[in-house]
Amino acid sequence: MMLKKVNLKEKVNQIDKLFTYLKVGQLNNHMLNVLQVEDRVLDFHTHEHSDELFYVIEGAFKIETEDSLIDLFEGDFIIIPKGVKHRPVCKSLVKCLLIEINGTLNKENTGGTY
Repeated sequence: MMLKKVNLKEKVNQIDKLFTYLKVGQLNNHMLNVLQVEDRVLDFHTHEHSDELFYVIEGAFKIETEDSLIDLFEGDFIIIPKGVKHRPVCKSLVKCLLIEINGTLNKENTGGTY
């Protein structure tokens, strides 16, 4: 088997449209996707069967839960435990990596863009 390195900045910069997920890897049963988002606030939602990791490659955004608003900056990551109601709040351009179990992303929790 051939090992392959991935540069997250190079991969996320290959995306030519906002809100488009690009799969950059698979870790056991977890998918790794990069995307670019700007000026978007998703509805509150939960993932019942999977934790979700957001890693900020470039830019900044917030994660809002029912009782907090957390600022995330370049180099930060946050893990949202399964069952926690949350939503990303992106005012300016942000490039990030999402890690979650295969099948977690769907039209209902991505704003219809996945």
